Amino acid sequence: MHHDRPAIVTVYAIYAPPVPSLAIAGSEARFPVRRIFCVGRNYAAHIREMGNDEREPPFFFAKPADALVEDGATIPYPPATRDLHQEAELVVAIGLGGADLSPEAALAHVWGYAPGNDLTRRDMQAEAKAAGRPWDMAKGFDNSAICGALVPAAQIGHPATGRIRCTVNGTLRQDADLADMIWPVPQVIAHLSRLVTLAPGDLIYTGTPAGVGALGPGDVCMVEIDGIGAVTARIA
Repeated sequence: MHHDRPAIVTVYAIYAPPVPSLAIAGSEARFPVRRIFCVGRNYAAHIREMGNDEREPPFFFAKPADALVEDGATIPYPPATRDLHQEAELVVAIGLGGADLSPEAALAHVWGYAPGNDLTRRDMQAEAKAAGRPWDMAKGFDNSAICGALVPAAQIGHPATGRIRCTVNGTLRQDADLADMIWPVPQVIAHLSRLVTLAPGDLIYTGTPAGVGALGPGDVCMVEIDGIGAVTARIA
């Protein structure tokens, strides 16, 4: 005789926050986001413009998942900065988890790709660097992770080349190719998977090329990647 087990209902002491998620191009379904990892210094020209050594291995920092901002949003100018910068990036969405992945196996774990913009409180970051302190508040503040609609890898494959550019009020500011990455996507995923166990829903911002610069109130910033799409945000 079969007896159904009663459903277990979790009762939370406070309001349970919603799961952050991203739009998927051409679909009504959403992609749930678990964590956001970002690669520092992955384009040689940007490393040089920031005054750093381009020979070091990749390193990572994080943003909270609820820092996500989608296409067309208007973002308040953040507090505690007078030097807000844009950083155009390719975003990788993980669909299959794993640890200690090889570069050869890494791309099988990718669900899709999107254009992204890693907003940075540059003055706060510089102060943290000088004091030997963490960058968290320079990178992981509210509304700091702009991301466009995800395009499934099943549709477009795994782009290793393609123009990535950023315009501010229509003026070209960043212009490079994904092939300019020091550490291509498979190596980035493999390296990160040796530090944490990747899980479905993780996003990886893969670094920005040269040309980062300040954004001010009223500015409209667009990041576009050939074959993947564009994401636009306005600073209030």
